[in-house]
Amino acid sequence: MQKGKKVFTNVLISVGGNRLQLAEVFFGETIERIEYRLSEPVEWEKLVSRDQWKKFQQQVSHVQTPAEYQAVDGHFLLLIPGGIDPHVHFDTPGFEFREDFEHASTAAAFGGVTTIIDMPCTSLPPVTNRQNFSTKLEAVRNRSVIDFAFWGGVSGTDFGNGALLHRQIRELAEGGVAGFKAYFVSGMESFTDLTVAQMEQAARWIGETGLPLAVHAEEKSLVRTREEQARQIGDTTWQAYCQSRDVLAEAVAVAQLIEIARQTATPIHVVHLSSQRALTLLRRAREEGIPITAETCPHYLFFTQQNFENPAIRNFLKTAPPVKFEADREALWQGLQDGTLEFVTTDHAGCNPEEEKTSDDFWDVYGGIPGVEHRVPFLFSEGFWKGRLSLERTIQLLSENPAVFFGLNHRKGRLSPGRDADFALLNLWESQTIRAAEMHSKGRYTPFEGVSLNAVVEQSWVRGRLVAQRGNETAAVEPGYGQFVRRGTG
Repeated sequence: MQKGKKVFTNVLISVGGNRLQLAEVFFGETIERIEYRLSEPVEWEKLVSRDQWKKFQQQVSHVQTPAEYQAVDGHFLLLIPGGIDPHVHFDTPGFEFREDFEHASTAAAFGGVTTIIDMPCTSLPPVTNRQNFSTKLEAVRNRSVIDFAFWGGVSGTDFGNGALLHRQIRELAEGGVAGFKAYFVSGMESFTDLTVAQMEQAARWIGETGLPLAVHAEEKSLVRTREEQARQIGDTTWQAYCQSRDVLAEAVAVAQLIEIARQTATPIHVVHLSSQRALTLLRRAREEGIPITAETCPHYLFFTQQNFENPAIRNFLKTAPPVKFEADREALWQGLQDGTLEFVTTDHAGCNPEEEKTSDDFWDVYGGIPGVEHRVPFLFSEGFWKGRLSLERTIQLLSENPAVFFGLNHRKGRLSPGRDADFALLNLWESQTIRAAEMHSKGRYTPFEGVSLNAVVEQSWVRGRLVAQRGNETAAVEPGYGQFVRRGTG
């Protein structure tokens, strides 16, 4: 659908809690205005069943569309601000044998995600200085169907020259990165981990920019010692892998990050939090006013280590950190509900499953799940539909919170005049079954194979253009439509 003035008719939008308004949304590249059609909002409970929803439609009068606008019928579905996934690995350039921006951004579009923030470590060269940033931006510029931002990064190999690293951090911030990523334990030669002392120094320099420092939080000595012991005795099982990266390994690293945040006052963000113990530490620290935040992912909210017993999905479920136990899963849902956790990301990281997900040696299995296509319907299905989250909170976790956190809220994250016309149109009265064969990622595999979700993404729009339509094989725009989004204020 081409550019021009349009109006979304017959759409339901969230107005707080579980309340909805029937609206017309007028837009070009940005949202012009929103007009409500009901004198009072309607409660979700009155629309839950398909029969209630159909009856509601019959009771609403027709509205005449102004002649200068092209009408887009929303068919009384839910319109939300386009999803923002701030933790993905789209692998361009350098690791495109696993994933690339064309496939992954298309998968995101079909999943209701209109903006992503790509990690700095799975690029060659890694985004650790301004020159590498420019190289990546040039490589990606004509390859995305949705909008994107970049993380900057700090690698252990950067600490050979402190003055140079300090300047690199400042220049990346000036270039518009959304934040900085570092590891306490890394398996990448091109992006190595940091010691506790190095992490504190990095935090002090990053603190000068006002940007967050995001950290993969597992304690290296615990992880590597256990891995070495298991390998020495030939233990190649999933149990050995999970034991090497257990609850303690995460909790120790989170405790170290809390102390660094306390000492430096730099905002520190824990990526892909997986355990109740670490969450409890984080909650207490936040109550003390320490600037530390965290995210979690759908796999930690759905699976436990019991699922590794299923050989059909065992290798597909491998991530770092690994999923934990039922108590951890439920605690993470509570953390999302009460605000301890900021948002849900996917840590999207795909590969060729036939080459990297088939080994009988679990240590050699590639760790990563290509989940960007499923996050939005997953959270509505498992969170909102099951009463774990309100409608308002679900949308905050998917869109508004990451926009605010990463300084993209001058353009993204809310349905309000002046913001980009980024939309996801959701059908909450139909279900879908996840099938790897239907995914748009380069590597088609998922531990969620066969899982039924009670939400379906019908359309996604970026800056007033339809970019994905349910049932189509390809995106509705050419790669290159997506634009780089600088961190800003607003």
